Amino acid sequence: MTDAHTTGTHGTGPFIAAIDQGTTSSRCIVFDKDGRIVSVDQKEHEQIFPKPGWVEHDATEIWENVQEVVAGAIVKAGITSADVKAIGITNQRETTLLWDKNTGEPVHNALVWQDTRTDALCKELGRNVGQDRFRRETGLPLASYFAGPKVRWLLDNVEGLRERAERGDILFGTMDSWVIWNLTGGTDGGVHVTDVTNASRTLLMNLHRMEWDEKILSSIGIPAEVLPEIRSSAEVYGHAKGGILDGVPVASALGDQQAALFGQTCFAEGEAKSTYGTGTFMLMNTGGTPVNSYNGLLTTVGYQIGDQPPVYALEGSIAVTGSLVQWMRDQMGLIKSAAEIETLASSVEDNGGAYFVPAFSGLFAPYWRPDARGVITGLTRYVTKAHIARAVLEATAWQTREISDAMTKDSGVELTALKVDGGMTSNNLLMQTLADFLDAPVVRPMVAETTCLGAAYAAGLAVGFWPDTDALRANWRRAAEWTPRMDADTRAREYKSWLKAVERTMGWVEDEES
Repeated sequence: MTDAHTTGTHGTGPFIAAIDQGTTSSRCIVFDKDGRIVSVDQKEHEQIFPKPGWVEHDATEIWENVQEVVAGAIVKAGITSADVKAIGITNQRETTLLWDKNTGEPVHNALVWQDTRTDALCKELGRNVGQDRFRRETGLPLASYFAGPKVRWLLDNVEGLRERAERGDILFGTMDSWVIWNLTGGTDGGVHVTDVTNASRTLLMNLHRMEWDEKILSSIGIPAEVLPEIRSSAEVYGHAKGGILDGVPVASALGDQQAALFGQTCFAEGEAKSTYGTGTFMLMNTGGTPVNSYNGLLTTVGYQIGDQPPVYALEGSIAVTGSLVQWMRDQMGLIKSAAEIETLASSVEDNGGAYFVPAFSGLFAPYWRPDARGVITGLTRYVTKAHIARAVLEATAWQTREISDAMTKDSGVELTALKVDGGMTSNNLLMQTLADFLDAPVVRPMVAETTCLGAAYAAGLAVGFWPDTDALRANWRRAAEWTPRMDADTRAREYKSWLKAVERTMGWVEDEES
């Protein structure tokens, strides 16, 4: 699917192009100096499900799509490479690829962040100490979500791969590295780098030293030869070679959620954003020191601009939100389009007593329970598909509330307002429900594509297109705000029911099955 929406109101430039290599699609957006969208091109790629719990992408298809959407966006904007001052990259995080540096061919499909095939390996790695084995160094629990164990799985399961890796013929990267390597020439001198935000999601980077941790590499069993160089999120890594943007500096890389934090201009400690896409990700800026979480959150890198010190963040991730609406459409046939869920859910006053906990690939923050599976509780004959639709939207809001509570406990900072972005923010009922459940205002910016905007901002800073973060803050404009309307008693009662429903999901998968 290719989407076209052009504003057509931009000046003469110059411009910044941002590539967003996402979970379901790749797109390119061209921005002007005011942070306004000039043109967009987007293309979906195939989701490959070889077994239950396994999710893969064809990286060759993705690179072809990236080239197509870049060309599409530039043509739609009516500009040439001379008008583009830099290219920024943002990407689905943790999705793991190994490729042959001599041929440029992937050795296997990419293992997507949602893929749970490394559950058993993670259990084995945490045998004596559990999920927190590498948390002090990395800020992360041992979970199938992260890239390191995925690399080990590929090395163990693709014939002859470990030998090739140890010989130095194989490169590892998350999708930022794959796109940058190909953009800058591929087998003809492509640059093999990643940025601190993506590296912080591998379980292999030491958060305090900002470098690969040799002890962890040897514990998980990954040869250092495959790893990219870790760089800041905003600097010139190299220049595009060939293609429509030949010669343009490639000047930023941020994992998609960190890019959204940056695009939402959450530059001050305590500022938070939540992105509602396939999954939902809430990040809070914690300043220059990593805050350890004792409430099931991740400690991660927010961003690093050039040679400035890194800025850290706390993150809560929810595996299934937008994809639950897709499931309602594609697997259940309860709606014909994603937009229809709001109409259906609005046709009833409440959830009719039904709660839907979409633990399709286990529960992420704040529980980290791979043994959980999805449940719908509280069903009676009274419940209609409209109540289920409402329960689907409420699931996203309640899970956000759980993460917000955990952030307050860890950081000591109360949430005063939540900046939101991503595809699901066009659902006004969901936004109102969020404000009600959080008991805080929910604010949506003019440019909802904050992920791409963040990558553009970082690339623009790297080449002097914008002077500093104050200039970026001046670009941020509010589009809509929702304030809480729910009374405290109702909120407390329904939250209690939600937590009861969450309990029912746990312990579903027995050890021998996982």
